[in-house]
Amino acid sequence: MNIEIVTTLKGTLKKEGFGSLDTCKNVSRAIEKSGHVVGLNVCRHEHDLLRVVEKGPDLVLLAVKYLSVNDGNDIWLSEYFENHGTNFTGSLISAIDFDSDKVLAKLHLKKRGIKIAKFFTARPGQFGSCHELPISFPLFLKPLDSTNGKGIDISSLANNFEEFQRKLLSLSENFGQTILVEEYLDGPEFTCALIKSNSHGLSVSVMEILPPKSKNEFRIPDEQVKEEKTETLGKTEYSKLTGNIRQLAVVVFHHLGIRDFGRIDIKTNRLGECFFMKADLVPGMAPGFSYFPKTCQTAQNMSYDKVIQLIIEGGISRVPLDLPNASVPSPSSKPQKSALKFRDLVAYPGGLLAKLTRSRRPRIK
Repeated sequence: MNIEIVTTLKGTLKKEGFGSLDTCKNVSRAIEKSGHVVGLNVCRHEHDLLRVVEKGPDLVLLAVKYLSVNDGNDIWLSEYFENHGTNFTGSLISAIDFDSDKVLAKLHLKKRGIKIAKFFTARPGQFGSCHELPISFPLFLKPLDSTNGKGIDISSLANNFEEFQRKLLSLSENFGQTILVEEYLDGPEFTCALIKSNSHGLSVSVMEILPPKSKNEFRIPDEQVKEEKTETLGKTEYSKLTGNIRQLAVVVFHHLGIRDFGRIDIKTNRLGECFFMKADLVPGMAPGFSYFPKTCQTAQNMSYDKVIQLIIEGGISRVPLDLPNASVPSPSSKPQKSALKFRDLVAYPGGLLAKLTRSRRPRIK
């Protein structure tokens, strides 16, 4: 197979998705060990993406979710390559929307009876006293589109109205957006790495996330912890709790219409109840550090190379072996629809509906 990896070094995007250029090189080497021909493309502009399409690859491995261009618009890569009739790894844009918009994902799952932490959004001056708040303390505040712990520190945990106002104002000034406020769940947090492949079915790996304790004995996965990589992943033995976590992760995987692979974070309370927190559909892939490969390695004894090879299996299975590559549209031609197989539409009916009715969602600023 001819496989092209698409990434970017533009701005902070290099810290999102799979990770740095060195990480993408590690991914490339892992794929080459399977006998595939791999190209690594660092894209900065739309014409860079078009050149990838013109190569006519069997599969494009998306190492980032989107590409920012000079006019301020974001090109969502899953949408771009689908519109250009090019096979790609990972989820369709209808599922990627749930990754980029935490509130959208929470509301979508809540309608389907899945437990989520109580939450509301807030801006400075919106509430005059603690009695006006929709949920009671303690509360946890973070930016709507927080990744890699951005905006999160010990002050994110508010135990009274004064602490709430102080953190709300700080986040609003630094990020210029409405702030997500959640009830604080006082149990351990878990991350689940899921891979759907022909050879292994749906593989679910579960690990407990253990940030170091702060001065007040709370474990906060803040930006400093993420940067310094001081948190650990604790191996979980099978129990009723881990069984419930696995079951919830699988249900979320299907209800969000996730394709190929994804990481789902689940938090618990002291009663052992499990709550969906967020989904990361282009998770970090840095060997030895990123949650996704590390969870697979520790929980399932998978090598790094095996993890990478499994996440591209779904994309490879969509290659029409008996048909030539789809014709490449010129820049001025109307984009062609991707050749989705019927099984994809049956497996993820919400994805089809969202594709037909969805207006283009701008990235949260």
